[in-house]
Amino acid sequence: MRILAALILAGTLAVLGGSVTAATPAPGLALALEVHGAIDPASRDFILRGLTQARARNAAVAILKLDTPGGLDSSMRDIIQAILASPVPVIGYVAPDGARAASAGVYILYACHLAAMAPATNLGAATPVQLGGLPLPTPSSRDPAKEPTAPKSGEPSAAPSAPADAMERKLINDARAYLRSLAQLRGRNAEWAEQAVTEAASLSARDALQRGVIDLIAADIPDLLRQADGRQVAVVGGNPTLATQGLTAETLQPDWRTRLLGMIAHPMTAYILLLVGVYGLVFELAHPGLAAPGVLGGICLLLALFAFQVMPVNAAGLALLLLGLAFMIAEAFAPSFGALGLGGIAAFVAGSLLLWDETSPGYEIPLALILGFALASAALLLGLVSLLIRQRARPVVSGAEELLGATGVVMAGDPGRIWIHSESWLARAPRPLRSGEPIRVTGREGLILLVQPLDFNKEQSP
Repeated sequence: MRILAALILAGTLAVLGGSVTAATPAPGLALALEVHGAIDPASRDFILRGLTQARARNAAVAILKLDTPGGLDSSMRDIIQAILASPVPVIGYVAPDGARAASAGVYILYACHLAAMAPATNLGAATPVQLGGLPLPTPSSRDPAKEPTAPKSGEPSAAPSAPADAMERKLINDARAYLRSLAQLRGRNAEWAEQAVTEAASLSARDALQRGVIDLIAADIPDLLRQADGRQVAVVGGNPTLATQGLTAETLQPDWRTRLLGMIAHPMTAYILLLVGVYGLVFELAHPGLAAPGVLGGICLLLALFAFQVMPVNAAGLALLLLGLAFMIAEAFAPSFGALGLGGIAAFVAGSLLLWDETSPGYEIPLALILGFALASAALLLGLVSLLIRQRARPVVSGAEELLGATGVVMAGDPGRIWIHSESWLARAPRPLRSGEPIRVTGREGLILLVQPLDFNKEQSP
């Protein structure tokens, strides 16, 4: 208990000493957010937090530096909604050289108030793709051998080919209308936007500029800020003219927490977590009391729900934190041999890290607090385990088992009885006993004790 109190006190002091005051406004700031990889719940969380920070720090512009092959539709739409609602102008910038904005990246770039690309980059291929990785059929991706032949002269021309079923038509038409609406909102090429969806069309940076898909080509962020200066954009609450000349650019890269969430949100990892979670719970229900499969299954299932974006990151973190606390409390009452306690600590740390946000000034949970309470919980668990081990090693002091291993003497005048614990018991031994001979109890059959002389082993040895 003294160790636990000391750890809690250390965590509290870390909170008081590490708490950050609200960040002062930083006029003249261009906050760049680097998005490298798939658009998933982790990158969604990173971008939304970055846009919130840009607003809190009174940044002049936010630059979304994209290099993505695409991602989840739900994460993409959340990002686009945040961009459309942002009072800070957002510049979409496909960079560095060799980067791409494919699939979901095209929608995000179209939603930005200003769209730019580095010279050796490309964008396009915005056709909806199934989660398994197979693209939905489009008129341009069908087998020519299965298409109707060209009509002969005088015959009516056949209707243009369309996706095979209603679900495919719904997905493609919805994506086409969504991207077209973003193009019309920003005054960009809407016809090519439809081609990117229906025909998986792609463009280089120069072609995209010539066709009105993007607004400018910039070699780097300073060049981007120089060219964006003086351009008028439409944001929530007005149509400001950008004054980006001479802004201080600050790059916000994904931290280790965001990279870890990205690994969890990877489709392969999410699928494995879902299977482990389901099978763990099934195994626990089939064999109640094992604890370990249920603990592992519960943690993996919550992580899988976050990875599939069924639960937002904050809800998943809170659920894991509460689950960890419940496991640690249950460890004190259920004989799980440490499975509940260790699983509870793991769930508590995982949930706390999901909730931990080092990019929101004044609102983050200090990492020292998380580690302090995790260490305090681990110390408490180790204390309970050590008490249980010491209790298990102590001899039994009550009941029938208390006589096992006890020593006594053979009663005088009656070798069939022994005197043990101030009581007279009938006894049976492997050889005749002598009066006053010391013996040890080895077993019990009803009211008869099985004993052997203390020197019995010496007598049997050669």
